[in-house]
Amino acid sequence: MVAFTALFKKIFPPVPPVIADDFNLLCAVRMQRQTSWLSIALLFTVPVTIYAASAGASFWLRIILPLFIGLLFFAGLVSSHIQYGRDMSAAKAKKFILDTTWSTPIIAALCSAWCVSSWLSAPQDSKIYYPILMAMGSLTTVYCLSSARVAAILNLAIGMIPITLLMMISGNRLDFAASISLMIASIFLLHMIFAQHEQLTDLLLVKKQMQLQAHTDPLTGLLNRRALDARIAAEMEAAYTGNDDDGFTLALMDLDGFKQVNDLYGHATGDGLLCEIAARLKKVCGENAVVTRQGGDEFAVLLPRGNNDKRCSIADEILASLLMPCKIDGRMIRIGASIGTAHWPEDGHSSKDLFETADRALYRIKQSGKTNADPCAGRPRSAA
Repeated sequence: MVAFTALFKKIFPPVPPVIADDFNLLCAVRMQRQTSWLSIALLFTVPVTIYAASAGASFWLRIILPLFIGLLFFAGLVSSHIQYGRDMSAAKAKKFILDTTWSTPIIAALCSAWCVSSWLSAPQDSKIYYPILMAMGSLTTVYCLSSARVAAILNLAIGMIPITLLMMISGNRLDFAASISLMIASIFLLHMIFAQHEQLTDLLLVKKQMQLQAHTDPLTGLLNRRALDARIAAEMEAAYTGNDDDGFTLALMDLDGFKQVNDLYGHATGDGLLCEIAARLKKVCGENAVVTRQGGDEFAVLLPRGNNDKRCSIADEILASLLMPCKIDGRMIRIGASIGTAHWPEDGHSSKDLFETADRALYRIKQSGKTNADPCAGRPRSAA
């Protein structure tokens, strides 16, 4: 079992978790759009298959089976639009891909059974038309499902292998030549499926990396102002659509005496101090908080909804984390901070209002003079 799992992962490399949701969404939306048109097109082939059925075939093969397959096409088309629609979440996308992976091979098996049975019962001079009909439908279906490798490969194998093998062993040279052509086309399509998956994965990884760089402070690794604005907007939207009265908190922090650190020890030491402050903020604020660097020695912390127990204590907890001196390049440096907070919705109903309220509170703290001597002299410089 372990060996099989390892072999499966080697043949079908898993999508990196960091882009799994984006990958499923992109594939599902693409598949839904393509398979909708495919289902409509294949519905129109049902009368054609009934008309082209071999006279020697049974009634169920000529009439019942094509009608049943057409009914499945129609049911799949309706179900896709009713269950998923256009607004597809990551969970719906994953379910859509799974449903497609197990449902489409069933239809492929029925189509393959129709093709093989019709081919066996048809006169020699008309046998070749059934593989052509099967190949056109099967290869088109596989192309539309190419975003989902397993579904595409199952459909390709079920649709093409039975009729191709029969043609190879029929003893007819034209059938043998046609089977080789079908095999080459299938192999080429198989290569395209894997290549497209690899290209799509690489594209999403590059996109994710670019998004990360656009929303990350390169020095500290914290999120930046752009990311903070996006999270605040998301918190507001969630709060307006939620059924509870939970709010969220924005805290703005400005280091006291950071310029003196740069002047005395140089910018390299200052950068090291900023990185140490960033690490302490992430530790004290917890995984649920959004810690960002606004620029220079300014930081911001967003406490999302559901953190009411920390709303009033976050400033004190941050200041407490700065009491211990920071060891930077062998130097023990003490640094204090001024913090202003704003709570949604009490202090404003927009991002601009929250920033202005927190900034005014921060300014009042600085103006109050709650600071100590030079932090580079080894004494605390905290303000709250």
